[in-house]
Amino acid sequence: MNKAFLLIITGAALWGTIGWYVKNLYSFGFTPMEVVSLRAWTSALMLVIFLFLVSRDKLKLHKTSDLKYFVGTGVLSIVFFNYCLFTAIELSTIPVATALLYTGPAFVTIMSFFIFKEALTKVKLLSLLITLVGTCLVVGILPVNVGSIHIGSILFGLGAGLGYAMYSIFSKFALRKYSSLQITTFTFIVAGISLLPFFPYKDKLHILLNPNVLLYAFGLGLLPTAFAYIIYTYGLQQTEASKASILTTVEPVVATLVGIFVFQEHFSIIQLLGMTCIIGAVILIQIFTAKPHQQLSP
Repeated sequence: MNKAFLLIITGAALWGTIGWYVKNLYSFGFTPMEVVSLRAWTSALMLVIFLFLVSRDKLKLHKTSDLKYFVGTGVLSIVFFNYCLFTAIELSTIPVATALLYTGPAFVTIMSFFIFKEALTKVKLLSLLITLVGTCLVVGILPVNVGSIHIGSILFGLGAGLGYAMYSIFSKFALRKYSSLQITTFTFIVAGISLLPFFPYKDKLHILLNPNVLLYAFGLGLLPTAFAYIIYTYGLQQTEASKASILTTVEPVVATLVGIFVFQEHFSIIQLLGMTCIIGAVILIQIFTAKPHQQLSP
């Protein structure tokens, strides 16, 4: 295995551990939105420090008007999809929430058709169909078992996929002027600033001083976020984006293993089949898509 593939797989595997940090922060009484805030703040801090040390000139915007790109990636995508993802984890399980997150490429395909007039090929339509079937299997619609369906977890899980897709759409414009790492850094800076007014400092400040909370909060910002994005970006520079996207499907596998073996969460054979369908659809569309788009994972 070459170095680029190893970096990408390591980054994706780290993304798969997000649920572990989230679940532990929940145990201290934090809400999904508060956990989103902690992730955005710590990630922004570490990414800024990294760029300041290695290439501080990249911390400058070309134009103030470019902020509109990062409001899109930071608020409409990062804040929205992290909130939906963390809420889905709270309402269901880590494996189910992560599987629904991976409906993102299907949303990208649909949105790109309307926004960028990209063709809906037979392969894309087949991928959408496979994703739909896989989603139905994961959430329990197939085989028919309506009584087991938690509507809230489905909606938030799909919301996470939609928010994930919106990053690809907004960053497609930003990539004309900025590198992938710059986009990620500015995205978390804007996300962190936008969340400052919504954190209950009076109620939660004393909890933030708990060493264990600091460990989980900075761990969430460092390993599955800042460090994962940095090594993923370096790996991406040395390989094709389509191949990188395929390699990142190790993320839901790791997330599933964390959910099952660390938190003893239930995940049936049918749900595993559904996740396999969703991952298969991602791989299919990446193999046969001529012009891959910029992608961000959790």
